[in-house]
Formats: sequence, C-alpha cells, structure tokens
Amino acid sequence: MVAAGAALADEVGLAQLTMSLLAERVGVRTPSLYKHVGGQEDLNRRIAALALSEAADAVGGAVQGYAGRDALAAAARAFRAFVLEHPGRYAATVGLEPSGPDDPLAIASQRLLDAFTAVLRGYDIAESDVNHALRTLRSFCHGFATLQAAGGFQWSTDIDESFEWLIAFADRGLRAR
Repeated sequence: MVAAGAALADEVGLAQLTMSLLAERVGVRTPSLYKHVGGQEDLNRRIAALALSEAADAVGGAVQGYAGRDALAAAARAFRAFVLEHPGRYAATVGLEPSGPDDPLAIASQRLLDAFTAVLRGYDIAESDVNHALRTLRSFCHGFATLQAAGGFQWSTDIDESFEWLIAFADRGLRAR
C-alpha cells in the first residue's frame, strides 16, 4: 500500500495525495486502506521512510569506490536524480520528525546521512564541523533538486551545466574548510 501511495504521490504531488484517491487507484474502498495504514499522516510518514531509504540506497551505491570530488559528484547526482524521479515521495521527507531512534524514519534518515558522511571523509573536515558540512550539502542538493523539480529554472542556461557548477562550488568550499 505504501509503495502505491508513493507512486501516486510522485504522479499527482504529495499535497494532492488522499486516502480516497489511493483507494481508487488500488481498487479498494477507502475503509479497506485502514487495514494497512493508520490514516493520511501514517501513510505520509511511511512514504517518507520509504523515500529516505531509497535515497540512501541511491546515494550510498553511487559513492562506492569514490572519494573526494568524485564521491561528492556521484552523491549529488544520485540525490538529484532521485528527487527528480520521485518528487512526491521526496516531498514527504521534509519537515517530519522521527518519534524515536527505532522509528523507520530515523533509521532511513541516518542511512542517508551516513552516505553523505562517507563523502565528507574525502575532505579534511574537522569532526566538530561534520554536521555543518552535512547541512551545507543538504542545502545545496535539496535546494537545487527541488527547485528544478518544481520548474524553478526557466531561463535558457543548461540546467545540467549549472548543477556541475554547483558541485564544483561545493567541492571548492569543502576543500577550503
């Protein structure tokens, strides 16, 4: 049920995803969904955990065998591709707080952070600055990808070229730290 909800969120947008629309999509009556999820909020949390887990797989797999700028570029490209391919499910990840360390949301989120932390090992980042560097990378990657997914780059300059410029900019910043 969660996978169907995530696919539907990607198609129509998370804000448009409702229990009744999902029930219609999977061919059941709305009350039948409550055998699988506790309601809209539960569905959204489960979609968020799925999305974070999928993003962690994508980024973690992309950085294997790379270090430094190459790892950064692989992670950033994989993250961007995930957000562009799955904008609805990715939107579910923004602003949710895990209920505790065993929450699937916390576990999946940590896996994604671990993938980006692996990227930072290729740079001379002090342990006390790792969280700042992670926030910076998230801001770069999240901002660019969500703006692009929302059609926020309407001018004629090549978007891929701009993204490569962003990767180079982040690399220079991480090396200068």
